[in-house]
Amino acid sequence: MKVDGGFGLGSFDFDAIGRSAKELESVGYDGAWSAETSHDPFFPLLIAAERTERIELGTGIAVAFARNPMTLANIANDLQAFSKGRFLLGLGSQIKPHIEKRFSMPWSHPAARMRELVLAMRAIWDCWNNGSKLEFRGEYYTHTLMTPFFNPGPNPYGPPRVFLAAVGDRMTEVAGEVADGLLAHAFTTERYLREVSLPALERGLATANRKRSEFEISCPCFVVTGATEEEMAKAADGVRQQIAFYGSTPAYRGVLELHGWGALQDELNALSKQGEWVEMGSLIDDEMLHTFAVVGEPEEIPKLLLARYGDVMDRVNFYAPYRSDPERWAAVLDGLRAG
Repeated sequence: MKVDGGFGLGSFDFDAIGRSAKELESVGYDGAWSAETSHDPFFPLLIAAERTERIELGTGIAVAFARNPMTLANIANDLQAFSKGRFLLGLGSQIKPHIEKRFSMPWSHPAARMRELVLAMRAIWDCWNNGSKLEFRGEYYTHTLMTPFFNPGPNPYGPPRVFLAAVGDRMTEVAGEVADGLLAHAFTTERYLREVSLPALERGLATANRKRSEFEISCPCFVVTGATEEEMAKAADGVRQQIAFYGSTPAYRGVLELHGWGALQDELNALSKQGEWVEMGSLIDDEMLHTFAVVGEPEEIPKLLLARYGDVMDRVNFYAPYRSDPERWAAVLDGLRAG
């Protein structure tokens, strides 16, 4: 199992990004992901690529519908070349209010639109790498013009791999059909992954006549750990609030309903509109915490994670929750990769 880390991009300190990338690589992480929150998700990876040699670098996620296929194809192609083939293009749909009100972009049929967006990018990359005529005509995107002046030519490392973020079964099917990997959501439980996500993924793979071995599943798992009871309690409180935050989102209600907790979504959603974030966290009891998160001392984490996901996930992603002893945490990473 590959183990990935993440960049803390709160301040967007360029020197800090470079140092973080080098640290993740030196500690032994296999990949590092940047997220599109308050800053652009692509720029940090340019810095990270310059400061590292081995680690894979991905967007987890970049908002797909805030851009068009040509824009994404250009950015991803350049990062793939600059990183010497280490770039992973992770895309997510976001939700309708953000696409329409924050990005002022169109929203419609997200799964169908995402499928077409990825196919359009692949058509563009095929034009650049193989000299094929650009002739993509879809319901949402049309790309039929590519003159030599705008053609970067073949990428020495080929096109980047594409990962799609998905929670619902339809988007998961699309990932299996047109992407190279699935970015499962941290709010995905083991039961939801096995009973909903995997069957949908298999349907998508079957549609494209593809094998599971050609595909990677990645998930940012909740982990509660620490060296002392105080650290464990602090980590648990933080994870409870994060679970509550995701649980307040109507798009993720299906995960709660599978476990019989659907009514909680209404309560969490109402509290979120009142800004009662601490109160929301208190509603996540121990059963829910252990369902969504792996809880244990650092040395126990590899065994617990592999027991839960070892036969399903190809790579796991989380912000390192235990940093006071780098050697101790490096042993955790080694244990996961060995599994």
